[in-house]
Amino acid sequence: MNEGTGDRRQGTGNARAVFLDRDGVINEDTAYVSRPEDFIFRGGVIEELAEIQRLGYGLLVITNQAGIGRGIYTEEDFQRLTRHMLAVLASGGVAIDGVYHCPHSETDGCDCRKPKPGMILQAQRDHGLDLGASWLVGDKSLDIEAARRAGIHKTLRIRSRYPDDPAHAQPLFVGDSLAAIIPQLRAEAAGGPGK
Repeated sequence: MNEGTGDRRQGTGNARAVFLDRDGVINEDTAYVSRPEDFIFRGGVIEELAEIQRLGYGLLVITNQAGIGRGIYTEEDFQRLTRHMLAVLASGGVAIDGVYHCPHSETDGCDCRKPKPGMILQAQRDHGLDLGASWLVGDKSLDIEAARRAGIHKTLRIRSRYPDDPAHAQPLFVGDSLAAIIPQLRAEAAGGPGK
């Protein structure tokens, strides 16, 4: 687990953010994406992230990367791909405040692999976040469960090929993209419900 890049200063405990799973939320999930040439941004995601950032939310990526632990690709492969992702997002006016990843496989017993909340809690400490005012967006039930365990109740599950797991927490919203929560974020930014 680590913080990648981020250029916002540490918050005071009342900053709000949108936590983003990577594969299936930012890019198409084609299984074990490890090369820039295989990283395909989801349609409209750069514009959606720019709007979320404009509304005053920090943007943090939290991603399980079991391919590292399984030896499918290396930590350097992941870092290279992350630099590529951040550069493309920056060219679209989006600054990601931090990238946190778990390089472990499911059997390693770490505290960072979702659905455990380790990456979220580390980001909270690093950025002074109010998790009660923050959101999490993922494409799997384990993402939503990690949010619940960390104290984030505002969640969006992106529709995906992954089945819903009734043993995990259920999302507040289900949608096809980040656009599904932008009206709610606008209301919060204007001082409406959920602020």
